Amino acid sequence: MSLPRKIGFIGTGAITDAMVRGLLAEPVAVPQVMVSLRNAETSARLAGDFPPVLVSGDNQAIVDGCDTVVLAIRPQIAEEVVRPLRFRDGQKVVSVVAATGRDALLDWIGADVRLTQAIPLPFVAGRKGVTAVFPPDPDTAALFNVLGNAVECETKAEYDLLAAASALMATYFGIMHRTTEWLAGKGLPEEKGRAYLAPLFAGLSETALSAWRDTDFIEFSREFATKGGLNEQVFKDFEENGGSRALTDALDRVLERITG
Repeated sequence: MSLPRKIGFIGTGAITDAMVRGLLAEPVAVPQVMVSLRNAETSARLAGDFPPVLVSGDNQAIVDGCDTVVLAIRPQIAEEVVRPLRFRDGQKVVSVVAATGRDALLDWIGADVRLTQAIPLPFVAGRKGVTAVFPPDPDTAALFNVLGNAVECETKAEYDLLAAASALMATYFGIMHRTTEWLAGKGLPEEKGRAYLAPLFAGLSETALSAWRDTDFIEFSREFATKGGLNEQVFKDFEENGGSRALTDALDRVLERITG
């Protein structure tokens, strides 16, 4: 496994920004990065912050000049951007294009490339992201292990399931927001609610992160729920009032959308 000597990004949105910042944080993981001019503000900011970043207005120059190319384009315009480009047989291509199948990507690329798909999250900027990768590929895994942790999926079904699970991020923050609203409605200033809930949830996440290999999440739930206590009461109400059913139904619908 090896990291790219020169990595290029077609598309310069939030995920490209996060990946580049993670890769070029100290210690620098790759010697040179090329980014497209698609988003002039983002590309200029990256070039200003990191000397190894080169900005190009020509996507073909990025493909020609890099051993690894990351496709980071909105799915609505992906085909029109990718199809005209000329890739090299054997070239490493990583697609982070959402909801776009491997067969379609290979058809647009039109060359015998080493294609992997990945789902990087914004936390890769701080090298704390977890990224699903399909199919398993040691070089792509090495890239995302620098940015946090790579989870290599053996099948497309595994990859799609993790893609569905990643759709829980907004719900996580939504629960925090609704709780803050409830606290404010009962008289607690919002800033105090946020100051309490953010470290509370962070501490719970750290607990899960430290012991997930040995402990099922439901065991954590039981550990934090004293028999007859308040945590047990809230989780029981959540279960009995359809909370778990609503969650799994939402995940089923997301999975259907991902798999088409």
